[in-house]
Amino acid sequence: MSDISINALGQAMGDFSNHEKNGFDLGAFVGDLAFEEDSGSEDISLEGLQQELEECASDEVVSNILSSGAKLRDYAKGVENNLRKVELDSIEDYIKESDNLVSLHDQIRDCDSILSQMETLLSGFQEEIGSISSDIKILQEKSMDMGLRLKNRRVAESKLAKFVEDIIVPPKMIDVIVDGEVNEEYMKTLETLSKKLKFVEADQAVKSSKALKDVEPELEKLRQKAISKVYDFIVQKLIALRKPKTNIQILQQSVLLKYKYIISFLKEHGKEVFMDVRAAYVDTMNKVLSAHFRAYIQALEKLQLDIATAYDLIGVETRTTGLFSRAREPLKNRSAVFALGERIKIIKEIDQPALIPHIAEASSIKYPYEVLFRSLHKLLMDTATSEYIFCDDFFGEESIFYEIFAGPFSVIDEHFNPVLSNCFDAIGLMLMIRIIHHHQLIMSRRGIPCLDSYLDKVNISLWPRFKMVFDSHLSSLRDANIKTLWEDDVHPHYVMRRYAEFTASFIHLNVEYGDGQLDINLERLRMAVDGLVLKLAKLFPKPKQQIVFLINNYDMTIAVLKEAGPDGGKIQMHFEELLKSNTSLFVEELLVEHFSDLIKFVKNRASAEDSSSNPERAITIAEVEPLVRDFGSRWKTAIELMDKDIITSFSNFLCGMDILRAALTQLLLYYTRLTDCIKKIDGGSALNRDLVSIQSIMYEIRKYSKTF
Repeated sequence: MSDISINALGQAMGDFSNHEKNGFDLGAFVGDLAFEEDSGSEDISLEGLQQELEECASDEVVSNILSSGAKLRDYAKGVENNLRKVELDSIEDYIKESDNLVSLHDQIRDCDSILSQMETLLSGFQEEIGSISSDIKILQEKSMDMGLRLKNRRVAESKLAKFVEDIIVPPKMIDVIVDGEVNEEYMKTLETLSKKLKFVEADQAVKSSKALKDVEPELEKLRQKAISKVYDFIVQKLIALRKPKTNIQILQQSVLLKYKYIISFLKEHGKEVFMDVRAAYVDTMNKVLSAHFRAYIQALEKLQLDIATAYDLIGVETRTTGLFSRAREPLKNRSAVFALGERIKIIKEIDQPALIPHIAEASSIKYPYEVLFRSLHKLLMDTATSEYIFCDDFFGEESIFYEIFAGPFSVIDEHFNPVLSNCFDAIGLMLMIRIIHHHQLIMSRRGIPCLDSYLDKVNISLWPRFKMVFDSHLSSLRDANIKTLWEDDVHPHYVMRRYAEFTASFIHLNVEYGDGQLDINLERLRMAVDGLVLKLAKLFPKPKQQIVFLINNYDMTIAVLKEAGPDGGKIQMHFEELLKSNTSLFVEELLVEHFSDLIKFVKNRASAEDSSSNPERAITIAEVEPLVRDFGSRWKTAIELMDKDIITSFSNFLCGMDILRAALTQLLLYYTRLTDCIKKIDGGSALNRDLVSIQSIMYEIRKYSKTF
C-alpha cells in the first residue's frame, strides 16, 4: 500500500514537471472565477441588521466599507479575486519545488527498501529468539527438577546422618560408661546414652531398621551397666548422710545436687532402681532427721523452766491450815504465772536463730516452755524449708518430703503431746498460739507450703488446751471459798492482783490480733471477779471498810491495766466507773463520820427550807448555832483526821489525794449551803463571828492537795 502511495505521488509530480516544461497557463488550469448575482437577494430579511451593524461598528474594515459607501457586491468580488491570486501564487511555489519533491520521493522509496530488508532480518531474529526462549524454559524446568532432587538428597542425608549419629555407639562412650568414674564427664555421657535410648524407643521406624538389631544389645548392656554404677555411687553418698556430725545441707548442696541428673536418668531408664534409691533416701533422711530432732528435744527439756501447775489458779488461796504447814506456800515463779512481763520478748525475737542447747546449758539458764517451743519450731521450719527445696530440685517431686518428715513429725508429737496435756500456763499457751501464727506468716513469705498442715494441727491442738486452762481460772473465781480467801485487810487482795495482771497480759497479747473469742473470755473472767470481790467486801463488818476495800482493788486493777497499754478497752472503763461510784460513796461515809449533824441538817432542813416556806417549820438560830460552833471548833482537826484516815486506808497515794480532794470539796459544798441557809434566818447575822470563811476552807483544801 505504501508503494502505491509513493507511485501516485511520483506520477503527480511528473505531471507538474511536464506542464512546467511546456509552459504552464494557470488561468487555463484554474478557469474563470465569476460571481453571479443572487437572484433571491431581494427576499433576504433585514431583521436584526441594525443590531449587527452596531456590533461591527468597531471593526476597521467594516467601518471603512460603510463610510466609503461602496457596494457590498463589488467589495466581495474584489476579495474573491485577491484570494484567487494568492492561491495561484501558492501553486507556482509548489511547482518550483517539484524537483526537490521528486528527489524526496526517491529517497523515501530507497528507505522503504532498506526498511523492508530490516523487517525481514528482524523477523528472522524474532524466530531465533522464540527458539531460544523455549530452550531456556526447558533448562529452567531441568534446573528446578535438579534443585528439588538436591534438596531431597540433602534432607535424606541429614536424616540419615542424624540416624547414624543417634544409633551408633562410639567406643569412647562405652569406655566412659564401663570403666569411667562418676563425675561431670560421666554425667554428659549419661545424657548422650539417654538420648540414644529415647531415640530407639520413640521412633517406630527405627525399631524396624536392620541397624538397630546390631546396636540394640549393646545399648541395653550400657544401660544396665550405667544403672548399676550410678546406683552404687548414690548409695555411697546416702551412707555418708548417716555419719555422725555430718552437715546434711552442705552435703546435699555441694555433692548430691551436682549429680541430680543421675536421678533423672534412673527415673527414665531404670524405674525400679529409681524407686530403690528414692526409698533408700527417704529411709536415711527419716532416720537421720528423727534422730537429730530427738536429740535436740532431749537437750531442750533440760532447759525447761516450770511456770505453773494445776493449782496455780487466780482464785486458789495460797495459805494452808495444816499443823505443820507454813503460813503461805509461794507459787512456782509467782511473777510469771499471771503476769506477762519479759515473756513478751519472744514475739519480738520470733525470727532469731534457734537456741543452741549446750551453750544455754553451760550458762545455767532456764527458759519458759514457749522459748523452747519457738526454738524447736524455728529449727523445724529451717530444716523443712531446706529439705523441701532439695527434694523438689533433686527428685523433681514434693511428695517425698512428707514421707521423709513423717518421722520428725512423730518425734515432735511424742514430745509435745504430753507437754501440752500437762501445761497449765495460760499465758504460755497464748504465746505459743501467737508464735505459730508468726511461723505461718514466715513460711508463707518463703513460699514453702510443706508445713501448712502441721502448723494448722498444732494451732488446733493449742486452742482447746488454752480454753481448758482459761476455764479453770474462771471456775476458780466462780467457785472460790471466800472464807478462806478473806483477809482482814482493806488493801488490794492478791486474787484481784492476779486477775489484773492476768487480764493485762492477754490484752497486751491481743493488741495486734483482735481475737474476738479471747475478748469474750476476758469479759466472762471480769464478771466472775466482780462477783468475787463484792463477796469479799461484804465480809468486812463496816460499810466504810467495804468501800475502801473495793476502791483499793479497783484502783490497783486500773493501774495494772494501764501498764499493759494506754487503752485498756471496755474492761478498764468498767473498773473506772466502779471506782468513781465507790469513791462517791466513800466520801459520803467519811464526811458523815466527822460531820454527821451538819450533813443531816443540810440534807433535811436546808433542802426543806429551799423547797418550802412553811413558817411552822422555819429554821431558827437556836437550831443552827450548835452546828456553827461545832464546825468552827473542830473542822481543822476533822480534816487532819480525814487525811490520816485516807493515808492509812489507801495504798495508792495518788488515789488517796483524789479522794481527799473530793471529800473536802463536798464538805465545802455542804458548809456553803449551811451559810446560805443562815443568811435567810432572821438575826442570822449574829452568827457571823462564829462562821468559818470560805477562803479559810479553800486554803486548807489547797494545803492538803500540795501535801499529798
